[in-house]
This record gives sequence, C-alpha cells and structure tokens, in this order.
Amino acid sequence: MLSSIVRNWNLVNRRELFRQGGLLTLLGTARSAPLSAVSATPTPASAPARTFETSGAIYRGIGVRPVVNARGTFTIITGSQTLPSVKDAMDEASRSFVQMDELMEGVGKRLAEVTGAPWGIVTGGCCAALTHCTTASIAGTNPERMQRLPDLKGMKNEVIIPEYSRNVYDHAIRMVGTKIITVNNTDELEKAFNERTAMAYILAGPGDEGPLGTEVVAEACKRHNVPLIVDAAAEILTIPNVHLKRGATAVAYSGGKCIRGPQAAGLLLGDKNLLQAAWMNSAPHHAFGRSLKVGKEEIMGMLAAVEAWTKRDYNGEMKLWESWLDGVAGSLNKIPSVTTRIEQPDGLSNKTPILRIEWDGTQLGITGEDVRAHLLDTEPRIVLGSAHGRRPDQMASGVSITPYMLMPGDDKIVSDRLHQALTKPPKLDPLPEVPQGDPAIVSGLWQLDIQFDRGNATHGLVFEQNGADLVGTHNGEFVSGDLLGKMHANQIKFRSTQRIEGQMLSYEFSGTVEGDKMGGDVALGEYGSAHWTAQRHQYHAPGGVVRPIKRS
Repeated sequence: MLSSIVRNWNLVNRRELFRQGGLLTLLGTARSAPLSAVSATPTPASAPARTFETSGAIYRGIGVRPVVNARGTFTIITGSQTLPSVKDAMDEASRSFVQMDELMEGVGKRLAEVTGAPWGIVTGGCCAALTHCTTASIAGTNPERMQRLPDLKGMKNEVIIPEYSRNVYDHAIRMVGTKIITVNNTDELEKAFNERTAMAYILAGPGDEGPLGTEVVAEACKRHNVPLIVDAAAEILTIPNVHLKRGATAVAYSGGKCIRGPQAAGLLLGDKNLLQAAWMNSAPHHAFGRSLKVGKEEIMGMLAAVEAWTKRDYNGEMKLWESWLDGVAGSLNKIPSVTTRIEQPDGLSNKTPILRIEWDGTQLGITGEDVRAHLLDTEPRIVLGSAHGRRPDQMASGVSITPYMLMPGDDKIVSDRLHQALTKPPKLDPLPEVPQGDPAIVSGLWQLDIQFDRGNATHGLVFEQNGADLVGTHNGEFVSGDLLGKMHANQIKFRSTQRIEGQMLSYEFSGTVEGDKMGGDVALGEYGSAHWTAQRHQYHAPGGVVRPIKRS
C-alpha cells in the first residue's frame, strides 16, 4: 500500500491549494544553518555547517530518504522547518512540569498582547482548532453536553458554509456529527439560520471578499448570535488581524506552515469567551477533543514562533527567495527551448514566488513528468512543484519550483540537478506497448467489486462507448461521478471522480477485459491502491433474447 501512495503523491495540498493537489513523503532535518533573515535567533557562527549529504541521519537510520523541499508547506512532507528560537523554546519547555490550564491562560494573554487579538490559544494543528471551535459552539462549557458529543440530539447541530468554502478540511467540523448547510447566495444564507445553527465557517482565500465573503457572513452571524470561524491555515499572520477586522469571531492558523512553528501545532485567535470554551473542550480535559492533544512543548514553541513573527523581515525573505529563483533560471535559460518566468504570490496564503520552467520535451528528450520522477527517485532527492508533459503524446513540458521551504544551498542543488536532467537526460524506461486490435465492447451496466487493503465495496459502472472512447458513470456506495476512458484492444483504462462532502475522490482504473468480465488495479491517490473486478449485468428481454442493459 505504501508504495502505491508514494507513486500517487501529486494530489492534495493545504487549504486553497487543495484544489490543485500535491502529496509527497517524509522530509529530513535541517540541511544547513538557517539565515538570520528568517529567524529571530540566528545560529551561532561556531555551529558546524550541515549539508544535505550529512543531514537527515536520523531518518536514514530507519531506511527513510530525506528530500529537498522545492514544493512548499505540505503536511505530507512535514510542512515547514521550525525556527531556531522555536526549537529552543520547545527544548526548554520540556525540562519543567506545569499546570496546563495555568499555562494556556498565560499563553492566551501573551498571544493577545503580541497579535492584538482579544485572546489566543494553541491547538494540535489548524484542523484541531476547527474541531474545538465546533464543539465549543455546540456544547459551550456545559459538561453534560460535552460528554454527549458527538450525539447531538437536543443540541445545535448545523454549520453554515458558503459553497466556495467546502473543502477536504471541513471534515474537522463534520467529525463532531454536524450537518453542513451549504449556501450559494445571501438569500440562502439568511434562510439557513435557525435554532439548530451552531456556527458558520469560511475558508480564507478566493471568495472571502466576494458576495458571500467574511464581512457579509459575519454581519448575518452577529444578527443571529452565531460565531463565524475563518480557516486561514497557510496564510501569513496579519497584525492587526485582517479576518477579525472583517468581523470573524475567530481565525485558525497552521503552526507548521508560514509561521514556522511546531508542525503539530495550530494557532487560534479571537473572542476570549469562545476560545476559552474551545480550550475546555480539548485535552487535557475529558471531552470530545481529548484525542487532539497539544503538549507544553508545542504550546511554548508556537508562542515563540508568533513572537518571532513580529521580528522577521518577510520582505527580506521574499527578496532572498527571488534571488535563488533568479539563479536557477539563469542556469536553465541557456538550454535550447527552455523558458522561465517568476510568478509573484496573489493573496495571503502560501505567500511565496514560484519559478515556472517550460521546454519542448521532443527537443530535449525528456518530459516534465519524467523530470519530476527522476529527481525524486535519485540522489539528492528533490520534490518539485507541479509538472506537466508526458510521453508519448504530451511533449510540451514544464515543472515549477517553490523556494518557500528551501534551505540555504538547496537552490544550488536544485539548479544543478535540473540542468543535468535537461541537458543529459537519463535513460528512461520504455513505454509499454499499446495493444493492437479492435477495442473490446464494454457498453452497458457492470457490477464493480473493489478489494481494498482492508475491506471491500460493491460499486456500479455504466459505460457508453464510441469506438475506443468511453464515457459513463461510476456509482459508489454513497455518491456518483462521471468517468472517462479508453479501450486499446482488450486493455481498459478509465478515470472517475466523485464529490463527497468537501472532498473529491479520484479513481484511476486499469485492467483487462475478457468477455463479460474484467479486472485489474485502481489507484486511489492519497489512499493507496486496490484490486478490482467487474461483471457485466444482463437481462432477458421479451422473446428470450439476452441483451446488455443500456444507460438511460
């Protein structure tokens, strides 16, 4: 299962990037001393310099290969690197005992002083912050109600979310047992409020300043005495806070992204009463959020990261990143057919420039997908951003580099390895031969059985066929989606997507058709892979003629 996940890494990023996707694997420890430009606590000059080859020994010792992160703050590649001052704070915090309620009270007061927000708490990640806000909005600090969660009978159980804000991370809200009320306009928003409404939620980014933006939803929430939570996980920390100024009750951040705090921490800022209730609904208290524990080390590390934010020269960091990208571009622009351009960030989330590199795969003998796979498989391993271009018929190629989480010296590693791959392409595995012959006929209704690594499911497939081209419907246990595919003789390949809540499930089927049976493997993106078989359904028409069922 692990190998199949590794081969399907390009799927999901955090927050607004979830629409574009991208998953990868583990990241090693720091490869060189962080610059003082991105740290409130510069590394002493006496500290020995570390290189990629000498770092990450703790991972190599268990057979895990570190990577150079040229993609960004993806949780699957361990987000960002914590600042030196954060590491120091976590280490010091680990050396004493403290009463947790007293600790969070002191931290909350200090976070309010530093950020200008009414109050603050530290959570076990941004998703944990969303869950704690939800439980606090439903149960408050009523211990009887807190103990009944997620049984919401007799309690508020609805959360209003604008359509543009539905995403994979709203599972943190649904896990409490809530019913999501999705709204598309102001009329639907107003009608959505009732005695069952617990809170409203907005995903920061595209849309939060539009017709159903934060200010509009916040005004409606205030009239109905309902809290509004904004998810700003990957954003830079604005002081004074832009979302609270727009009327949000609370705003949640990821600790291990732009703020460069502990990876397993989150930051929640906003109304003191709601946040203190959110803390009461989390560990160490025995409530729904007990499993979402945050430790004293993460709490003090997150406070240190927020303190450091007020001293960081973010404009200086941007200039440094741009200089790295200029260096990479200067090296690659000399290669025939290669063009580069730097795109500046738009918005507050994942605020970093991106280098786009494009070339003619036919002329250079390698595509973007080939380059990405090659740099990931060989040493030093590099995780690139997006990639396009695939043999044999999609030869217009490109990759991207995000300098956000590059450590000093990584830019030279990336530049050298890209230059080598484009000027001296590696020997590529030959493409599998495309089977020849008339395409098998698969039109009709099929019963699909999927055997997962653990568990199984029975789905349905409906195919319409025009020569080698396939369209149709994939019916899951609970939701359905369109499918699109191709037949090459008796070899079948098709892809389907299914929208379920805020998530878009992706299936990539490949297999062999033998009469009324077929089967093979299916890639499930971040969820690994599975084996599938299918049996064509038939029925007896009048006169005893057996025909496949056609899609209506």
